[in-house]
Amino acid sequence: MLKKYIVERNIADIGLSSSGELRELAEKSNKAIEQLGSGIEWHESFISNDKIYSVYIAEDENILREHGRISGLPVDQISQVDTIIDPTTATLGETKTVPKDTEIYDSIL
Repeated sequence: MLKKYIVERNIADIGLSSSGELRELAEKSNKAIEQLGSGIEWHESFISNDKIYSVYIAEDENILREHGRISGLPVDQISQVDTIIDPTTATLGETKTVPKDTEIYDSIL
């Protein structure tokens, strides 16, 4: 069963990286994912001055830690996503519970 996770990586001055440096980082991540197989998907990452916040769909935290080891990227914190809210939550009062069935996953996110 795949779940959604946020992985926090502390990397000094990562926000100052050039597009070429970020491309290399993404290539390392993609190669690690290829080695690990179907138990992990990288959706996107958000970069601030000293941190990267990456969104993954994965089997468990262990495969995320293994991805970090293979890619050479630190894994400082892993948080499983249970519920998602957005601006419409304020008016509709609806939250989105992250489903356990990956076939319907993309249809609600």
